[in-house]
Amino acid sequence: MRTVLPGKPQAKLQAVCTALWEGQRLVAYISGNALVILGGPQSLIQTIYDDQLLALEAVVIDETTGKIAICSSAKVHIYKPYGKKEGALKWSFQSSLQVPSQCNSTLTLSWGSEEELLIGSSSLELYQTVDEDALIWSRSLPRPVKIASFSYDASLIASTGYHDRLIKIWRRQSFGSDDTRFDFTYLAHPTAVTHIHWRRPHDRQQTLDHVLFSICADSKVRVWAATDPHGLQALQIWAEIDMQEAIQPRQIETPHQSRERYAFMIDSEDFRFATERAVQAASSDRQREHHALEHLLEVAKTSPELCIVVDRRGNMSAWGLENVGCKARKNTDKFNIAHVENVKLSFLQDVNPEQDNIQFLTFCSQEADSPFTLLVHHFDGRIMWYGSNLEKLFDPSPRQQRLKPKALWTGHDGSVKKIVRSGSGKALISRTNDNEGLIWKQGNDRSGMALTRTSSLSCPEHIHRSCLLREGDFVINLHHHSISLWDARSPVAQLAVSCALQAEGKPLCLIPLPKSDTKSLCHYVATITSMMEAIVWKVNLPPRSQRHLDEDLIPSMESFCASELGMQDDLAFVLPVDPAGSLSAASDFLDTFAKDLAISYTDSGVLCAWTATLDLDKGSVNWLITSTTETGINKPSLASGSSIRKIAVVDSAKTGLTIWDSWSGQLEFDAKYGSSDSIQDLDWSSTPDEQSILAVGFPYKVKILAQMRYDYLNAGPAWVSIREIHIKDLTSHPIGDSTWLGSGNLIIGAGNQLYIYDKAVNTSNDKIMDLSIPVHQHQSLSIFDLVTYLNGPLPVFHPQFLAQCILAGKLDQVQRIIIGLYKALKFFVTGDDLDSFVTMRPSDFYTEQEGFSYAAKKEMRSSYADFVNDDEPETVTEELAASLNENLAKLAIPQLSSHEQLYLADIIECVATAEKQRRSMDENAMRYLLFFRQHIVRKSQAPATQVSITWREIIWAYHSGSQDILVDLVSRQFHGRLLWEQARESGMFMWMTDLTALRAQFEVIARNEYTKTDEKNPIDCSLYYLALKKKSVLVGLWRMAAWNREQSGTQKLLRNDFSEARWKTAALKNAYALLGKRRFAEYAAAFFLLAGNLQDAINVCANQLHDLQLAIAVARVYDGDDSLVLRSLLEERVLPQAAFEGNRWLATWAFWMLGRRDMAVRVLISPVYTLINSPEAPNLQSKSYLSSDPALVVLYKQLRGKTLQALKGASKVSPRAEWDFVIQNARLYDRMGCDLLALDLVRNWEFLRQPKETTTNGTHLPDPRNMLRRRSSIVVDDTPSPRSPTEQKMKPMGKPAPTVFEEPSTNSLLDSFGF
Repeated sequence: MRTVLPGKPQAKLQAVCTALWEGQRLVAYISGNALVILGGPQSLIQTIYDDQLLALEAVVIDETTGKIAICSSAKVHIYKPYGKKEGALKWSFQSSLQVPSQCNSTLTLSWGSEEELLIGSSSLELYQTVDEDALIWSRSLPRPVKIASFSYDASLIASTGYHDRLIKIWRRQSFGSDDTRFDFTYLAHPTAVTHIHWRRPHDRQQTLDHVLFSICADSKVRVWAATDPHGLQALQIWAEIDMQEAIQPRQIETPHQSRERYAFMIDSEDFRFATERAVQAASSDRQREHHALEHLLEVAKTSPELCIVVDRRGNMSAWGLENVGCKARKNTDKFNIAHVENVKLSFLQDVNPEQDNIQFLTFCSQEADSPFTLLVHHFDGRIMWYGSNLEKLFDPSPRQQRLKPKALWTGHDGSVKKIVRSGSGKALISRTNDNEGLIWKQGNDRSGMALTRTSSLSCPEHIHRSCLLREGDFVINLHHHSISLWDARSPVAQLAVSCALQAEGKPLCLIPLPKSDTKSLCHYVATITSMMEAIVWKVNLPPRSQRHLDEDLIPSMESFCASELGMQDDLAFVLPVDPAGSLSAASDFLDTFAKDLAISYTDSGVLCAWTATLDLDKGSVNWLITSTTETGINKPSLASGSSIRKIAVVDSAKTGLTIWDSWSGQLEFDAKYGSSDSIQDLDWSSTPDEQSILAVGFPYKVKILAQMRYDYLNAGPAWVSIREIHIKDLTSHPIGDSTWLGSGNLIIGAGNQLYIYDKAVNTSNDKIMDLSIPVHQHQSLSIFDLVTYLNGPLPVFHPQFLAQCILAGKLDQVQRIIIGLYKALKFFVTGDDLDSFVTMRPSDFYTEQEGFSYAAKKEMRSSYADFVNDDEPETVTEELAASLNENLAKLAIPQLSSHEQLYLADIIECVATAEKQRRSMDENAMRYLLFFRQHIVRKSQAPATQVSITWREIIWAYHSGSQDILVDLVSRQFHGRLLWEQARESGMFMWMTDLTALRAQFEVIARNEYTKTDEKNPIDCSLYYLALKKKSVLVGLWRMAAWNREQSGTQKLLRNDFSEARWKTAALKNAYALLGKRRFAEYAAAFFLLAGNLQDAINVCANQLHDLQLAIAVARVYDGDDSLVLRSLLEERVLPQAAFEGNRWLATWAFWMLGRRDMAVRVLISPVYTLINSPEAPNLQSKSYLSSDPALVVLYKQLRGKTLQALKGASKVSPRAEWDFVIQNARLYDRMGCDLLALDLVRNWEFLRQPKETTTNGTHLPDPRNMLRRRSSIVVDDTPSPRSPTEQKMKPMGKPAPTVFEEPSTNSLLDSFGF
């Protein structure tokens, strides 16, 4: 946490206290009904909200026990510490004291010895609080006391009443609860006493004579000491210091200048301690002379008490009091130490008289740079923590800064309800339920204060919405029936103008509209009502140089225009977007490229993003919907958008979060949280280069999510949690609201307090370590830098960039990158910088390369071997890959994490392997081989993962002309022992197109399944041989299975003719019996095939075995690719599944298998669910960004000109749809960090020519081949010839006649099979 604004301190004399308890400095103060306990300027220990004490009036800490007592006007609560030894110091409630008061006077508290607590009001009462609270002494008073304070040894009490000029000194006659007695004497003053202070030791174990300092309304400090211990008076006057005389004006005073003086004491023991620290600091710095220290040491020789007098203009006079209490007082015992300037204590001008008071507390700390600490309690609601070195404070020579501000403690005295930031994030307003607001501005990082309070606002009406103008100088508040403009340039904001609001619906939001002239003094704000009516006001502001309302130009506000946006029946809400990215001037063009201003969402889950432009000539505002996203989330409870097209939506249960990209309408993130984690707030921010960051607010924590690069190859998440902030340990109050500052600091409002969290993120926390990002040399990172690591452009040697280059067909560039990296790492040492382009130029990726490919060069150079430099590799050989990977294992690449380096080594190894086969296979085979090899390598590193390759890789192999080589390479990968598990893993039976080769390979699988165990069980291969219709082979295998007790029954059954109805029924009975066992589903499918029932066999594979690939393979092997059962499976199972999941790769494969090659091309561009009538509504996953792989554009370009059907399908894609498709994929490349590939795509894409409408008698259609721009393109005519009516009536071959079969019960299925 950077800092905390713990709340507004009460304007009470005992609102703040400090104590040194067991070596730990504690500061406690009261704010509203909250007790705030701190351990340092930015160290909040605990906040306790006491609901029984609504308005706290005093707080005091017992230095002996650490107990804290707080009180209201009639009740005292005592809290005791615990957990200090465990390092988790907290306070818990101990007891409560009810104090009967005869008048509504303020209580005053003071701790004595042995846990005694003195309570003063209309009487003085002393309680013993060790075990049970007990009243041990009480004394009624003629008037209520204002101050009652124990001396450090609890033998004296000093008390005084309101407007009283007498101090009563109560002298203790005896100690002990049995007989506690006091007598008293008076210390007379000429005017009312305003403050008293007992001299205190630096350590309570010290023994010092009693010295009392009093300040009264005559601007004099009086020192009282026990100069005559045998006299009637306990204390006698010892010295006086006239504060007016102490600081004489050095210039002519004007009548309005204040002559107020303030004083505070530095006890001698604290002064001695601070001086010792100054000497220690000076001894370590011998480079400069220490004249000020010599002066300080001269003063400290006699251990004087110090009285410091200050005024509002920064003048300070320090006085020393030597030998206080000595009977023989000399004139030199009171002497001036220094009179200096520039002691700035942040006095406010023009404050209310009741707030024009200040209280000082001083102590010494262990900090080396500022051992002396001054706490200044301003009664206007601030506590300032100043640190200083006494050497600097009392230095007679001029200094600019004598006191260093370390913290400002302020805030609200009620619970924070809403925080609204300005567009730039440099100012914000925080509001409470009482319609009181504080305006804050972003502070200077060097001062240690992230926020500075500039103004306060108290509104008599309910504030519905707020927005800030001109970085917080002006505030606009929207009420239910009016709108008001406030001038917040002074400490107390003033109402400038108010306008009535006349609208049918309820105002939902308040939106500042962008303007094209940023220097204009006119601003425009709009509200949108529940009836979708937009009402706009024009606000005229004075110039920045004008600071007061009473000058010529005053702020004004008037109605500008109103317009209807179109009624939405189920409108749920309209909200302004969170400003993100650069605040550029508004464009005069109204188009979808303008930044969003607001979002609306409906109960049916439709999100609309809105923008607007001003038309000053016509006096109107034009509104435009920039995007519409159908989320499918009914009755969302919360939504929030950013101006850079990101929208977060929370479901009705407040536990589900989704993040959408409104550019594309795609889902980027979907998470479910526990029922106890109710999402209540969403706040957007962004890096300077517009990378999005989202803070998700829960009651007691905030999760910060950051964008990650899209990762299609690993299906990685697009958003990740990088930080989790918990406030439960700091406060018991739930979070009210949160927002971002423009600097990257997060502001959280909880109760009276504002927590400011630093933008620095610790890279050693578990969340960052799990991300495996390259943060080798950083202990902490700015959140902006961290998000750049997660979502910025990639170096060309990054594994994801290389993989996308391979998919895009840039194999030559991949070779050059790897060779360049090999050369760069030859002499690389950890810590060196590594060029992200490794000798590549950006133009190498988007311009046509002249010359030969690497394979051609290699062949050419073989003829001139004598002239070749062997040190310059031309291709990625296995030797080069091994050498490069050896370097990667030893070195830490700055731009890569250790995980990414392993991934890179895998890709290099795969490229080297593929290079060996490069001349014998096409590009699609290369793509498949590279990613299949990569899959195998990564599987070997994580054996527990059982994942098949994706349909993307299957598609590349499916459209390859080198499938025989791929089959051989896959088989060799598994050492020629290819089982179905490995075949499924490789997708082999999905991408093989030659049915003869398919069946031959299926028979290989059958043999391997049979021989995979030592016992050679025929059951393992039954499905495969029956799919191949080789029952005789299966009979032979059973003949050899003598060990199997089912051998005879099975052999007997298999010898029958299953074309007969009797034996078909027997096979079906066995199949159902096996299904009833729920363990033999594969064997049951085999018996369905034995009965000739292919449909039920593939149903078992798909439904019981959950193996879609097996179902398809069995159908293809059994009945060929023209099988009606296969067609039914593809149409009724595969395509709906593709639509439900949004899997375009699966859909295009299925359409191509069905012969619908036009649809196979169209589905690459359009979402699957828009082309298929699926019985199930598409799930959220179908709208995921993962359904829009940029490799689809590579496949689309390849397929659209491959066949005439495909070309016809491409012709049905509108130019606008193709344009959107290309731009969308360019954005996807950008989100992947592959900006160069995005540039290549938009620079070199060739759109199809639009056919000319030349028709003859309305019957001639344009030739799709004329759409191709390249004349050399070869297009296969695969248009199916029309079938004759006779052919249409013919039944397909091989399909058995349907039979009606009644499923028997499992118990009746007792046959020769033995079940």
